[in-house]
Amino acid sequence: MPWDLIPLNSGYSIPSIAYGTGTLGSGQWPIDQLTQAFDTGFYHIDTAQLYRNEAEVGFTIGQLGLERSDVFITTKFSGLNGLDIPTSIQNSLEYLNTSYVDLYLIHNPNLAVPDIPTVWAQMEKVQEAGLARSIGVSNFDEKQLEILLSSAKIKPAANQIYLHPYNYQQQSPTLEYAAKYDIVIEAFGALTPITGEPGGPVDAPLNEIATRLGATTDQVLLAWIKAKGAVVVTTSSKKARLQSYLSAGDLELSAEDVETIDTAGAIGEKRIMVRHGLRKFGVGVLFGILILVACSYFKSRNKRGNVAKVLVRI
Repeated sequence: MPWDLIPLNSGYSIPSIAYGTGTLGSGQWPIDQLTQAFDTGFYHIDTAQLYRNEAEVGFTIGQLGLERSDVFITTKFSGLNGLDIPTSIQNSLEYLNTSYVDLYLIHNPNLAVPDIPTVWAQMEKVQEAGLARSIGVSNFDEKQLEILLSSAKIKPAANQIYLHPYNYQQQSPTLEYAAKYDIVIEAFGALTPITGEPGGPVDAPLNEIATRLGATTDQVLLAWIKAKGAVVVTTSSKKARLQSYLSAGDLELSAEDVETIDTAGAIGEKRIMVRHGLRKFGVGVLFGILILVACSYFKSRNKRGNVAKVLVRI
């Protein structure tokens, strides 16, 4: 199953498909799901401070007797409990029961306080100390990457972003900027056209390609991400579905297939933007009406109160 390794600018490589733990929570459930993921063939695990299941990841790896070198671990600084980066990485390593992580990310640019260069310098110290083999960011756009690189001694190895056909045009500047500086893109939310925006323009090409290749539409979407040179971050509680995700690595989309999905995605992206805009407009109008009704009510109430006062005086 050719989900190949992708070289990072740090000198290491990253498996091109990862099992995401963001929706698992903590406790026995993530341990069971991680065990299933490892049994299925996932060896790149994506977690974060925010997910509160780093300890479950570390426990599962130990319970299964896996060699540390056989597992690629990504975790993220999420600013949990107001802890700084030096404290957070030490806590993460303790939870994960490891001396290093393969990739350490800033979960969101809003965590870059007081500013991006200052926080990135702290991330660089994490790598220099050998606590993370590679460092990177998540949810950064091209402008934020530019600010980071303006003072960086070490380039981010990866940028994990929300990516699917319906936001590909919006994310294109970030993808292009990352490619210019050899920053690997990791994509979460790839299945959104199926799970979150069904019935859109992408459905038709997905169905046609899936039928022609003897695949499923979710496999085609993952193959589309692969064709863009990005790492897939995905999850499922069903073993059969995880197996199908791994099998999607065998799919080879033609340039025409990719272009067809891109075109349909751009059409859908415009429709979604219009729909969301109308929804916001509708909420604004409703809010305005509520304010007018409230003002009218209190104005009427004040008038009645004034009349009552006059009658009392009479």
